[in-house]
Amino acid sequence: MSFAGKVWRLLVGIKDGLSLVFLLLFFWAVYMVLSARPNPAAVRSGALLLELDGQVVEEPSRIHPLDAVLSSAAPTHQFAARDLIHSIDEAARDDRIKAIALDLSTFLGGGFVQMEEIGAALDRFRRTGKPVLTYAVAYTDDSMLLAAHSSEVWVDPMGGAALSGPGGSNLYYAGLFDKLKVKAHVFRVGTYKSAVEPYMLSGMSPAARENAEALYGSLWQEWQANVKQARPKANIALATQQIGEWIAGSQGDLAKASLQAGLADTIGDKVAWGKHVAEIAGKDKWDDTPGAFASTDYETWLAAISPDDGTRSLSGKGKPIGVITIAGEISDGNAGPGEAGAERISKLLDDALDDDLAALVVRVDSPGGTVTGSEAIRRAILRQKSRGIPIVVSMGNVAASGGYWVSTAGDRIFAEPETITGSIGIFGVIPTFEDALAQYGVTSDGVRTTPLSGQPDLLGGLTPETETLLQSSVDFGYQRFLGLVSRARKMPVERVDSIGQGRVWDGGSARQIGLVDQFGDLQDALDYAAAQANLKKGRWYPKYLADKPSTWDSTLATLLGDDENTAPAARDMIGYFAGRQAALGNRLLADLDRLTGVRGMEALCLECEASTAPERPTGKPPGTSFSLVAMLARLLD
Repeated sequence: MSFAGKVWRLLVGIKDGLSLVFLLLFFWAVYMVLSARPNPAAVRSGALLLELDGQVVEEPSRIHPLDAVLSSAAPTHQFAARDLIHSIDEAARDDRIKAIALDLSTFLGGGFVQMEEIGAALDRFRRTGKPVLTYAVAYTDDSMLLAAHSSEVWVDPMGGAALSGPGGSNLYYAGLFDKLKVKAHVFRVGTYKSAVEPYMLSGMSPAARENAEALYGSLWQEWQANVKQARPKANIALATQQIGEWIAGSQGDLAKASLQAGLADTIGDKVAWGKHVAEIAGKDKWDDTPGAFASTDYETWLAAISPDDGTRSLSGKGKPIGVITIAGEISDGNAGPGEAGAERISKLLDDALDDDLAALVVRVDSPGGTVTGSEAIRRAILRQKSRGIPIVVSMGNVAASGGYWVSTAGDRIFAEPETITGSIGIFGVIPTFEDALAQYGVTSDGVRTTPLSGQPDLLGGLTPETETLLQSSVDFGYQRFLGLVSRARKMPVERVDSIGQGRVWDGGSARQIGLVDQFGDLQDALDYAAAQANLKKGRWYPKYLADKPSTWDSTLATLLGDDENTAPAARDMIGYFAGRQAALGNRLLADLDRLTGVRGMEALCLECEASTAPERPTGKPPGTSFSLVAMLARLLD
């Protein structure tokens, strides 16, 4: 027994030792993965390959570890618009880059303003004499807007173009609520504040329809003008208004129809496109795959031209001009990036109080959110303003409701003609279920010391006093909103009220009525801020106030994105339309979650979200969760 015991202890010791060795090796491997970064030295002479296999956004979202690991799908790849623009502009100045190869095969889109700004960068690249060669299977509005700025547009023989324009259908639940006997108590101010209409009506109100027709009509005109300017031979009317005739003219061949409408230049598969790129950029000496060409991928190029500080701040001489990004729905907590958590953004602004910023540019790309979160961000901006520095607002795709609330802190507001803004109005929705429960014999009773005792009672209903209190709170919030706009824009309150009422405006109209000062992108806003701070060119640089991205996030994205079991996104026309149809179920869940997940008074423009950004793969608004996994992930934040 003694000998056997010694042998057993020896085996246990060996097992423990091997376990320790493997554990150390595991952590070493994790460290190596987390520390990995594209090698700037890997930049090669040839083409800059921009394979946009995801969405273009103002600010990439954070990956929630548990959600990502236990999800059945890889996280959607998100590209920061300013990083893409910076990459294209630097490529124009670098002799190693002979061309841009723009692969839009799995592109999921982005906001109108972002597409226009990237398109302008492609134009600057082409003016150096270098070509932009674009390939895709199915071209839609967003991808076509980018492709229009290319030297050559290639379409796969199995593909084509489908231009739909802004607009579409919303879901309305009044009939369902009547059948289920659910009461949606709506508290709002604003004739045009249509975000709550799905819970009140069975269809769009005349006021909301009037606003949507004007807004979408203007955006569609801007889209067509942009494409026609970049690609004069494009026959957009044929491809959008005479669809039957257009398709019949090519015997149903959508790729051929795209050529006939001037939307594409060449029909060819990806291999043929790659061979053509190789004729300009050179052949790949290390890869003999058909269609391969000498290239530098986007991540490697970005690593080479940007500092390793995680914020992509452009270093330079002189004084820094701060840039704070407010992207996504505004909430009260620490959410983000990708969602505008007021606590997180306020901390970034307050931490920068000691940075001796010469000016501050506030980049807004948000449909709004909670009133309290919007006000917290506005106050944080004012703390910077109290230092006596210029505050300039740069509006992206959308700066409406709470997004406009925070913009009132600026000295000057820049926007684009395609920016969606305004939506000056406030609402709140609280559902109660007393009638639904009464059908099954469930009632409520109790003792109240005041009319507000036990309120809001979701199972027993709201008292008249509670309804009065809540509506008064919304009314007061709206008056507060009007006052902020009145002082910021130097308008009488009555004038602000007349252009408010929840109405949404495009950037061109907003400039005419005084909600916006001038047209311009982020760079224009930075230049103006520098001039106001009396800084000459070359004596300042932008300093982006942002959280450094977690290496854990990037590792998750890499690991999950390489999952061989992840179903690839459909690339043809049927797949494109099927994907949009599948989003309806997610939208229903999002609406239900929004109804039951009340966060207080909201200055939110839901119609703005639908008209400016691609469908979220999860179908849920930022800050919401539909699963236990998502809830657990948030608890671990």
